[in-house]
Amino acid sequence: MKSYANQSTMSRTLRCVVVDDEPLAIEVITSYLEQLDNMELVMSFQNPIKAFEYIRNNHIDVLFMDIQMPKLTGLDILRSIPSRPQVIITTAYRDYALEGFELEVVDYLLKPISLDRFIKAISKLQNQDVSSPQNPLPKEAEDSMFFKVDKKMVKVVLSEIQYIESQRDYLKIVHTGEDVITKMGIGEAEDLFPNDKFIRVHRSFIIAKDKITSFSQSELEVGSMSIPVGRNHRARVFEMLNILTRNNR
Repeated sequence: MKSYANQSTMSRTLRCVVVDDEPLAIEVITSYLEQLDNMELVMSFQNPIKAFEYIRNNHIDVLFMDIQMPKLTGLDILRSIPSRPQVIITTAYRDYALEGFELEVVDYLLKPISLDRFIKAISKLQNQDVSSPQNPLPKEAEDSMFFKVDKKMVKVVLSEIQYIESQRDYLKIVHTGEDVITKMGIGEAEDLFPNDKFIRVHRSFIIAKDKITSFSQSELEVGSMSIPVGRNHRARVFEMLNILTRNNR
């Protein structure tokens, strides 16, 4: 086998994450990374929502990202990450190349990806400054996400959200601006929204903890909205409320 071990000129090991809903694609990229010095695969994900949470909360240097995935596309993830690492897109579709380069990705690899083509992408990566994340977003963007509404992506600032309501296969995100309706299940949303700021209180509702204005044994008030507390969520909700009220005494 041709060795590429000495192709790497980086002085430190780069932490890599692979996100792809196809197990075979993950295996291919993993096998390529194993042949390179200074490239460490720290995590791989088939579930884009779990990948999004990991990327938001952990330092990584290089992200290998598929585009067409269920629930959340690779481009959705890239637009929503507060401070992007270096990104190499891996996809079977040519149609998204322009959007990828608008997001200033390092390279755009079409599947099936050959090892030689993969090495060329890595070489582009190594010519860039990887000592800090690429394209850091301004401070005001660190607390926001983008959601698909019809054919466009709409930015929602997390601190402005009051509550999220399930409407079958859709979510209604109620915040200080116009309500946002996006196609997503509430279970997916529960994984997506940070649990230090949001809590699911009912099979149909997730609320922002800091927007609670009053509560009783059976419901919470968020602004002018009364939201029921579901029986299956009651213990966790009132544990959270006890902590909040204790901290404010």
